[in-house]
This record gives sequence, C-alpha cells and structure tokens, in this order.
Amino acid sequence: MRHKILRKQPNSKMCLVCGLKNDLGLKSAFYELDNKDLLAVFTPVTQHQSYPGRLHGGIVSTILDETIGRSIMIETKSEIWGVTVELSVRFKKPIPLTSELRVIARIESENRRFFEGSGELLLPDGSVAAQGRGKYLRQPLDQIAEFDPIEQDWRVVPAPDDPEFIDM
Repeated sequence: MRHKILRKQPNSKMCLVCGLKNDLGLKSAFYELDNKDLLAVFTPVTQHQSYPGRLHGGIVSTILDETIGRSIMIETKSEIWGVTVELSVRFKKPIPLTSELRVIARIESENRRFFEGSGELLLPDGSVAAQGRGKYLRQPLDQIAEFDPIEQDWRVVPAPDDPEFIDM
C-alpha cells in the first residue's frame, strides 16, 4: 500500500535516536503519513551491533520506543511529548546492520494523561523483525527537561532523499 508523507518531524543535535551530530547515534528521520502512522527511517552501523552483523536488541527497543512515543506529535505538533511508562518488545527475526530499516508506529488509545501505541521494525524486504507496545505519559516538554530548541538544534532538516510517498 502506498502512503503520502505529510510532514517531516524535527531532529536534534545529540539525541541518541534523532541527533544528527551524535557520532554514535541512529540519525533517524521521522515522517508523518496520511494514515496517521509515523515512519522512522535509519541505517544502523557496526557500533550498534550485538552479535557480529546483528543489531543490538537495546537499540531495537530504543527505536521502537522513540517512534511510538513520537507518534503523539502528529496530533500535537510538538506541544506534547511522551514519557515512557511501559515498553514491551517482541523479537521475531535477526536484524542486520548497515541496511536501511523502517519502523512504523501509531497511537492506539489515549486519554488526557496517557496514550498507548504500537510499532513494528521492518526489514528491507518488508517483513516484521520486532514488535513493540508502549504506554506513555503525555507531558509538555518544559515539564520533562530544560530544553532550548536553538541550543539543541531542534528543527526539520530537509534531505535530498526525503520521500514524498512510501510503499508498505
């Protein structure tokens, strides 16, 4: 199925997942889709390995957590962020390094204080390698941490390979 990308979400400077200046980070790009799912795209490197040639399970959990948690930003446009309360991950297949990977996540339920979501890490062939489910506390960023968007370089960074559509 083909989906239109509606908006790219911001990256930061040093975040492990989206930090573009973090030498050991994933440097993930996040795209909001027309079906209200959030797509993360990243390519792990050898520093992200566990067993030789395999992505570390902690990194898998991290990208699932970030993508599910960021899904709330589709609705709130960065005004409300998610603080992880619970996260469970089910590993289904080994995940290779140095290949572009995708995570698809969505909000499944929400109320005034919490939201719950799920996501899948997809291999290059489209098969599901890991599944995550999480519960998050809805909070404004200023209640989570001192965050200066200018200092953190929090902005949308266009890239020449940003897609307009994604086939899933």
